[in-house]
Amino acid sequence: MLSEKSAATVRATLPAVGAAIEQITERFYARLFDAHPELLRDLFNRGNQASGAQKSALAGSIAAFAGYLVEHPDQRPDAMLGRIAHKHASLGVVPEQYPVVHEHLFAAIAEILGEAATPEVAAAWSEVYWLMANALIAVEKRLYEESGSREFREWEVVGREEETEDVVSFRVRPLDGSPVRGFRAGQYVSVGVKLADGARQIRQYSLSGAPGEDVRRFSVKRVHGGTTPEGEVSNQLHAHVRVGDVLQLSEPYGDLVLDGGAGRPLLLASAGIGVTPMVAMLASLAADGYDAPVTVLHGDRSPADHALRVDHRAYADKLADSAVAFFYERDAGPGDRTGLVDLSGTGIAPGTRAYLCGPLPFMRAVRAQLIERGVDPADIHYEVFGPDLWLAAR
Repeated sequence: MLSEKSAATVRATLPAVGAAIEQITERFYARLFDAHPELLRDLFNRGNQASGAQKSALAGSIAAFAGYLVEHPDQRPDAMLGRIAHKHASLGVVPEQYPVVHEHLFAAIAEILGEAATPEVAAAWSEVYWLMANALIAVEKRLYEESGSREFREWEVVGREEETEDVVSFRVRPLDGSPVRGFRAGQYVSVGVKLADGARQIRQYSLSGAPGEDVRRFSVKRVHGGTTPEGEVSNQLHAHVRVGDVLQLSEPYGDLVLDGGAGRPLLLASAGIGVTPMVAMLASLAADGYDAPVTVLHGDRSPADHALRVDHRAYADKLADSAVAFFYERDAGPGDRTGLVDLSGTGIAPGTRAYLCGPLPFMRAVRAQLIERGVDPADIHYEVFGPDLWLAAR
């Protein structure tokens, strides 16, 4: 892994690089898009670039990876790398793009750090970069081989369902009539959409239907403007895509998947649109006749805002041993709870494996409560919609 000489240099310069990493990543993206405007137009999420979320996510991942190598020079953080690789594979990232990133990232480092970016420092951090890049390339190669293709295919919309005022589900089938490949419950697909200005923007949406169906279902929450940019893809899908239209979809990716551990108690906790992978997981568990305890928790603004609420409850009720608690900030009905998700009244069985999906504050709060209740941190898995800012906040 990281050489002894480079480890010493990275350890010594990590505070300075860490303090400047947001400036470095901001300058990196500016250089990259000046040289390759097609990457911003057709690959990178323009909304995340405008909000600064992608810059923060990149900064967090670089700092976390370097810090891990310094503390564990003979290991690598495979969980973090796997999550990034799945996202890259869903976008169709190829090995040839990594040298391009290296060129502009290290030009940005030299520009921001100035004289502190000595040849020795540049060489050490370049070693860090290529350790990370080559690990990602290897994982992405395996993912492409497992999926059968890294190409987007055309899928016809055969169903559209208005789940809530702001969530719509699309059912799609391969336009060429080829069989629908299976997926693991909890995975997502990338959807490529051509916008009015000619850009082809890509977004990831969890598959919310049951694995094994002859169509795929994904659900889209419309992103309204405000403190963050309005969702240009989500609004395009809501406003313009109808039955008979054609969309471009990737193969399924994502590492928030049921691991098949027979007999383990499970906890599936979601909030808002984070419900989508949980519904697919419950559908899979019900189809498999899972008979270990399953606790289902969900938080939302109101029952009317709870997308896939009927499916959420119905699949859970099919399980042999399930406990369900829905939390709403307002308009909670009989059997539901008022307020935010709270585990204080929920039984947590020994050996529970937990899956979380929703806004970061929600997942951090639930994770902390689970750990307090004795759940092993290694058994708590999560999915972040959009850039993974969990690392950036550490």
